Order: sequence, then structure tokens, then C-alpha cells
Amino acid sequence: MPHSSEDKKRAITRLRRIKGQADALERAIEAGADCAPLLQQIVAMRGATNGLMAEVMESHLRETFGAGADRAVGGAGGDLDDGVEGVMKILRTYLK
Repeated sequence: MPHSSEDKKRAITRLRRIKGQADALERAIEAGADCAPLLQQIVAMRGATNGLMAEVMESHLRETFGAGADRAVGGAGGDLDDGVEGVMKILRTYLK
């Protein structure tokens, strides 16, 4: 779960967008929409969901392993921030 109130607000906003996309997809299916528009909506939902997953993971990693956590044990903060950035690059690539 995102830790800061700003991270929580962003996550809730994205979640509401995804819910809106899911509701629109449901309406399109009920209306008998063609496959191509349905697939486009599913791809958009996937992108939104993956973006939310990345945000939540990054928030968690930064809170757990970021500069604040490193300074708490007497470190400089940079090494762990670099590690978090590396993990996030991998995660974002995977979610694309």
C-alpha cells in the first residue's frame, strides 16, 4: 500500500479510472461491440493496471529501502536510491 498521502491519492485516482474503464468495457460487451474496440479497451485497462502496480511497488520500495530507511541506519542514502531505481526500471520494462 502506498505510504504517503500523496501516493494514496494518486493510487485512488488511478483505481477510479480503471473502474471507469471496466464499467465502459462491460457496457460495450452488453451492447454487442465488435472485437477490435473491446480489445482496445482491454489493452487500455491493462496499461492503467500495470501503471498502478508500478506506482504502488515504487512507493513501497522507496518507503522500505529508500533514502529515509538508509539514513535511519547511518547510510548516505544514494546507494539504496540507486538500487530502487534499478528495480523500478526492471519492473516497468516487465509491465510494458
